[in-house]
Amino acid sequence: MLKILLSLLLLWVLPAAAGEIPAAVSRALKDANIPLAATALWVQEVDAAKPRLAWNERESMNPASTMKLVTTYAALDLLGPAYVWKTEVFAHGVVSDGVLAGDLYLRGGGDPKLTYEQFGRLLRQLRGRGIREIRGDLVLDRSAFIISQADPGKFDAKPMRPYNVAPDALLLNFKATTLQLIPDPARHAVTVITEPVSSNLDVLNKMSLGNGKVCGDWRERLRADVFSRSEMTRIVLTGVFPEACGERYWNMAAQDHPLYVLGVFRQLWTELGGTFSGGLREGSVPDEALAIAVLSSPTLAEVVRDTNKFSNNVMARQVFLTLGMESGQRPATPEGSDAAIRSWLDARGIAIPELELENGSGLSRRERISAVSLGRLLQTAWKSSVMSELMSSLPVAAVDGTMKKRLKKNGIAGQAHVKTGYLEGVRSIAGYVLDKSGRRWVVVFFVNHANAGNAQAAQDALLDWVYEQGAK
Repeated sequence: MLKILLSLLLLWVLPAAAGEIPAAVSRALKDANIPLAATALWVQEVDAAKPRLAWNERESMNPASTMKLVTTYAALDLLGPAYVWKTEVFAHGVVSDGVLAGDLYLRGGGDPKLTYEQFGRLLRQLRGRGIREIRGDLVLDRSAFIISQADPGKFDAKPMRPYNVAPDALLLNFKATTLQLIPDPARHAVTVITEPVSSNLDVLNKMSLGNGKVCGDWRERLRADVFSRSEMTRIVLTGVFPEACGERYWNMAAQDHPLYVLGVFRQLWTELGGTFSGGLREGSVPDEALAIAVLSSPTLAEVVRDTNKFSNNVMARQVFLTLGMESGQRPATPEGSDAAIRSWLDARGIAIPELELENGSGLSRRERISAVSLGRLLQTAWKSSVMSELMSSLPVAAVDGTMKKRLKKNGIAGQAHVKTGYLEGVRSIAGYVLDKSGRRWVVVFFVNHANAGNAQAAQDALLDWVYEQGAK
């Protein structure tokens, strides 16, 4: 009698599973000290009505970066793969004999990929129009987005990590500064090359070169302190860089958006032979200002590819805000973008009552979705007109993106398009697997647990099982 009661209690506490959880997955979870109750799984053929495998599938969980699938699919469907952002330049004042006797306005449209190279193209347009001297100020119009004043280190106390860069209507080069560290044994020193070069950024290198034969976690041995005064920023580098590491790249976000734009603008404008004697201000473009240059971004399809392949949080947040902007809310806010996605889901007849969005990138402790909801969304995407663009944006197992180093020695290599997600306490995968017999499956696997960092083996085991056993 006691055994029967215990069995009934377990049935009440644990969710029913469609199919048995593969033994290899269970073993890997056990080895990682991750209980089944902290996981959710969903495996279903793209055209099937019922799942082959379901466990805890309705539990609302943190999906980490697999939430980018919601944002990017919505963007492709609502805006179209050919959608582009525009960055515009206006002159407010008289232009005569190559001199702008007034202010130069830069108006951002939210371009997620306004790189250093692209910005150079925009400034060359100005030089091509004969403008060589700007006597007024550089005025930044960032009004397309509401600018967040939140602490960039709020998420994980690492404010200079590039993934913590806040969205901005005039986001330039992801606001990233790259330091190339080059060991110089002859001088027992470390050479530092900065990219992009900026007129208002000074890097003071006080690092020493270590003689050890092991590289290890080299970045933990270094420190970067940032000091700002007026329009100038100084980065002081200290610590020991191991010679065994060879050349390395250290990406950081040390300046706020306006100062970053100013420094890069001045540097590039000088290199192009121009002169600029004004200061920096912010403001909206006046109605009477003259449009003198415009730069279109890469297409949304290209942006989505970079966003998902490399799990770029900054680009995802730009796309997320663009959804609000294009739904009619200007300036765009996260709340408006949330409403735009929910309206889109309703219009498509997709019910996700547990959905919680914060920034659309998955870099969040608040965002939630269930495995069944994400799985069904991927089924819907498979039947949509933008299926090819969404699928081509996903990392391919053992080939590229965040899946490049995974499953290289398995038959599934090259046969799965899978978005990954990783936060402290969260590990997730979601995407499509083509099995050995040519049938396509939707796979979702969430882990929310303190030991989630050890879940990769279990998730790889599930992908391999679907490839090997899915058609049986």
